[in-house]
Amino acid sequence: MGSLPFTTSDLHTSTGGLVSSPTLLCTPLMGTTVDQMLIEMHKAKEIGSDIVEIRLDCLRNFNPSSDLQILIKQSPLPTLVTYRPVWEGGQYEGDETKRQDALRSAMELGANYIDIELEVAHDFNNSIYEKKPDNFKVIVSSHNFHNTPSSEAIGNLVARIQATGADIVKIATTALDITDCARIFQITVHSQVPTIGIVMGERGLISRLLSPKFGGFLTYGALEAGAISAPGQPTARDLLDLYNFRLIRPDTKVYGIIGKPVGHSKSPLLFNAAFKSVGLNAVYVHFLVDDVEKFFNTYSSVDFSGCSCTIPHKEAALKCMDEIDSIAKKIGAINNIVRKPDGRLVAFNTDYIGSISGIEDGLRGLNGAIPAGKSPLAGKLFVVLGAGGAGKSLVYGAAQKGARVVCANRTYERAKELADKVGGKAMTLEEVENFHPEEGMILANTTSVGMKPNVDDTPISKQALKHYCLVFDAIYTPKETRLLREAKETGAEVVYGTEMLIRQGFEQYKNFTGLPAPEELFRELMEKHA
Repeated sequence: MGSLPFTTSDLHTSTGGLVSSPTLLCTPLMGTTVDQMLIEMHKAKEIGSDIVEIRLDCLRNFNPSSDLQILIKQSPLPTLVTYRPVWEGGQYEGDETKRQDALRSAMELGANYIDIELEVAHDFNNSIYEKKPDNFKVIVSSHNFHNTPSSEAIGNLVARIQATGADIVKIATTALDITDCARIFQITVHSQVPTIGIVMGERGLISRLLSPKFGGFLTYGALEAGAISAPGQPTARDLLDLYNFRLIRPDTKVYGIIGKPVGHSKSPLLFNAAFKSVGLNAVYVHFLVDDVEKFFNTYSSVDFSGCSCTIPHKEAALKCMDEIDSIAKKIGAINNIVRKPDGRLVAFNTDYIGSISGIEDGLRGLNGAIPAGKSPLAGKLFVVLGAGGAGKSLVYGAAQKGARVVCANRTYERAKELADKVGGKAMTLEEVENFHPEEGMILANTTSVGMKPNVDDTPISKQALKHYCLVFDAIYTPKETRLLREAKETGAEVVYGTEMLIRQGFEQYKNFTGLPAPEELFRELMEKHA
C-alpha cells in the first residue's frame, strides 16, 4: 500500500484534544560509565533538553542496586529509563528476568518513564499494575528496522500496543522513502493516547523535526553528532537552534529544500533564522527526495507551503507544477516552488535573478550612472561557459537584459542549441581562449572547473582574461576560485558565486512570504557559516 496523501483535516485535528501539548525533547545518554552519564545529563540540561533517556544497555559494568540510585536521584532532568535488548536493536544480551527487574527498580527509585518492548510489555505491565507511582508512565515501544508498513498495519500495531496497558505508545519504523513519514504523522495526529512516532534513517528526518506539528509526545535529539541512539537522529542543538523546534506548532507552515543529496544545504540555516527574526510561524527543513512526483502527491496539504529545489530535481519537478513562471519555462529548470492557498503549485527560477542582479551591480560600480530603467548589461558582449542548468539561467537572463550572448560548452551541439534559443553565438570552450572581438566583455563561468578539491584548475588562462571588464564564477566552494583571483590581478571586477547563492535566496524568501528578505541577516549568516 502506498502513502496516503494528507488532507487538510488530517493536519488540523492536531490543534485540539489531547495531543496539542508541547512535544518534549529527549536526549539519549550513551555513556559507558555512570560518571560519563552524569556529565552528559548536565550537558543535556545546558543545551535545553526536557528529559534524558538513560540507556542502561550502554553501561559496561552495570550494577542495578547502586547505579540506578545515582543516575535517577542525581539527574537534573526528568528521566526515561531504557534497557534495550539485542533482539530489539539494543546492546543487552543477558537474562530477561534481570533486565525487567532493573526496570522495576528504576520505577521504584523515581524514574519518570520507562520504555518496555511490545513483545514483553503485557507481562511486564501486569507485574507492576498495583505498584505504579502517580507520576510514572510506561512507554511501550515497537521498532521496525526494515521498512514502514501500511497505514492499516500501523493502526493495528497501535491497537496492540494500547492493549498491553501502555500509557504512551512508541512506534519507530525505517524510511525507504520520505513519503513513509506521512503514515506516521497520520497516526500521531489521530491517536487518542500520547504517541511517539519516529521514522529512522536520513529519509525519515522530518518525522523527528515536525513532531510538534503532528502532535508527537516526544522526539529524540542526540547530545552530539557522533552519539546517536538511532539512525538519522539529529542533535538536540540542531533541533533547537537550527530548526527552531520550540516554535513549531500544529499550524506551523512547512518549507524545505528538496534534493538528493541534501544534508549539506545551508538553506535551513538562512530561512529559519529569517522566519524567526520576523516572527513568522514557519519552519524550513531538509527533504531528502528520491521521487519528486510521489513527494508532491503525498505532502499535498497547503501546510506544506513551498520548497527550494536542487540537484537532481530542477528539471524533473517541472512536470508536477500547475503553473511555471515564463522565464523558468524558457530555461527549462526551476529552483523555487510555492504552494498557493488553493493548493496549486507555482514554480520559479530565482538562480538567474541571483546571478544577473549581482553582475548588474558589479557593472554599476564600474560604469557609474546608468539611465533609469536600463540594464548595464544592455549591448554588452556576455560570454557564458557551460550549458547546464546554471548556464541556461545566465544565457536567458543576460539575453533578457539586452546583452549579446555567446555560449561556450565542451560539446558544441549543446552550446548551439542553447545559443540559438536567444539568437546568440555558440563555440567550444577551447575557442574562448582566443576569442576577443572587443575589449570590456563579461565572462560567466558555470562549469565545475576550479571547484573544490580541484582548486588549481581554471577554465580560461589569465592571459585571455585581460579582455574582460567583469568576471563571475558560479562556484562558491572555494569562494575565491583561481579564475576570480586571476581576474582580479588583470584588473577586472569580480562577482562571487556566494553572491548568486545569497541573492537567489532573497528572491525565494520573497516568493515564499510576500515579504522583503532580511538581506543583512542572510549575508551575516553566509559569512559566518559558508
